Amino acid sequence: MGHTLDGKVALVAGATRGAGRGIAVELGAAGATVYLTGRSTRAARSEMDRPETIEETAELVTAAGGTGIAIRADHLVPDQVRAVVARIEAEQGRLDLLVNDIWGGELLFSWTDRLWEHSLDDGLRILRLAIDTHIITSHAALPLLLRSPGGLVVEMTDGTTDYNRDHYRVSFFYDLAKTSVLRMAYAQSQELGPLGATAVALTPGWMRSEIMLDHFKVTEGTWRDALTTEPHFAISETPRFTGRAVAAIAADPDRARWNGASLSSGGLAQVYGFTDLDGSRPDAWRYLTEVQDPGRPADVTGYR
Repeated sequence: MGHTLDGKVALVAGATRGAGRGIAVELGAAGATVYLTGRSTRAARSEMDRPETIEETAELVTAAGGTGIAIRADHLVPDQVRAVVARIEAEQGRLDLLVNDIWGGELLFSWTDRLWEHSLDDGLRILRLAIDTHIITSHAALPLLLRSPGGLVVEMTDGTTDYNRDHYRVSFFYDLAKTSVLRMAYAQSQELGPLGATAVALTPGWMRSEIMLDHFKVTEGTWRDALTTEPHFAISETPRFTGRAVAAIAADPDRARWNGASLSSGGLAQVYGFTDLDGSRPDAWRYLTEVQDPGRPADVTGYR
């Protein structure tokens, strides 16, 4: 892609692992200065108790060609988020891109419990992690983002508006969390659009995050071994694929055409022409709709 984002400043909120890390690295590869936040550092882990750290992500951003700056922050604490934005303002004087990728609910939601069976504390914690964090971050960051023309907000979620409208997503709290983020993107687009900025919702496909690879007991190098137990995993993609989607929108001078849209990494690859690290273009949501959900045999021909 080249250094299409030279001179641009981004905040990737929730960049410790998964999509956030992939996005931060690809923004760095495009030349951006990337501030990245999370709760897991080399000094202390978050409740996720995972080995990935924000310092490691920052080093990957810098190695890719950008400037990675890690700041520990809990996005449920407004003062900590305001401090992050104040530091960006003091050091850069601008913010061109905000990516709201905070989640951290993987250990909290149940795949089987119905609303009345689910832990209420865990369910409400999911909503706080997935919704309140995004609101707090946008509230703090949007005034700085609006100082420069053409700012972009990317709300990361799971599923497109069309897909989530017609499909129940896992469980009550998960469904509500991911669908709410879609609406938050649309709501922000209505307020930002008249001021020259753009807000979109973006979903990856079936992403080979660190947690997903661990679930299947594989690595990025051996991920195809998981196909023996889950053949549809053949449509999966790396976090960097989503990162390339964000970098492509951010570099597009006509990005305002997407204002208020619900987008997917696979769909944007067809528009912008970027590929995953292996050179393919997995279109997971079309695959889910046309192959996996109808119960057809796994076959990614024509979908990547």
